Amino acid sequence: MTPPWTRDEMMTVAAARMLWDGCVCFVGIGLPSAAANLARHTHAPDIVLVYESGTVGTRPDVLPLSIGDGELADTATAVVPLPEIFAYYLQGGRVDVGFLGAAQIDRFGNLNSTVIGDYARPKTRLPGAGGAPEIASSAGQVFVVLKQTPRAFVPRLDFVSSAGFLEGRGARARAGAAGAGPQAVITDLGILRPDPETEELQLVERFEDVTVERVVAATGWPLAVAPHVNVVAPPTGDELRILRDLQARTRAAHARAIRVPY
Repeated sequence: MTPPWTRDEMMTVAAARMLWDGCVCFVGIGLPSAAANLARHTHAPDIVLVYESGTVGTRPDVLPLSIGDGELADTATAVVPLPEIFAYYLQGGRVDVGFLGAAQIDRFGNLNSTVIGDYARPKTRLPGAGGAPEIASSAGQVFVVLKQTPRAFVPRLDFVSSAGFLEGRGARARAGAAGAGPQAVITDLGILRPDPETEELQLVERFEDVTVERVVAATGWPLAVAPHVNVVAPPTGDELRILRDLQARTRAAHARAIRVPY
């Protein structure tokens, strides 16, 4: 039986539930932004959202197209210079969670947002990491949102844009990174967390219509599986209604913007 929600909705809801009221969250565009704003509209009304453009405490009514979207500045508590966002807030230890996406991830939570293939002659040149390397290094902890396929979950990254646990077993701490690193990877199939000893990602939760075998098959390395894999509770009616309303408002707002003549 097909569930009454999409995989993107399940992933967004699962990611939103990880945030708590009052936490300071450095948000990436796309699914991380949708999850953070869903949390704000449900169980975490006092979450402090920070975007790379310098907006602090922003409360957008619709999801931004980019970090430069005027909706972010219009609804922010403060807009500060970009260097201040990184030096004072992020590197100063004032960000609890960094919410990131990527094109590729490896077994230790390292991320690639730069190129697919050889750097000098890439098959695909990606948008780049932006502020993600600093967020991955300095945020209190990092959550990664990424659809799970063997092409995205790879044994070896084509390029390391942002550090997770490097080679594992304490390599990140020895390198001097301030934050705790990727503490959760939320996919469209389930949730991975690092093993406390090896720091290798392992499957700890799956969505109710997904088998463990399916998650393993969608991973480009032999995925470690926790002794007990929990099942993530499905989205509630309120979570789905609020998320869908947010997305509908966003589509309508962006459609109006496209029709406005210059």
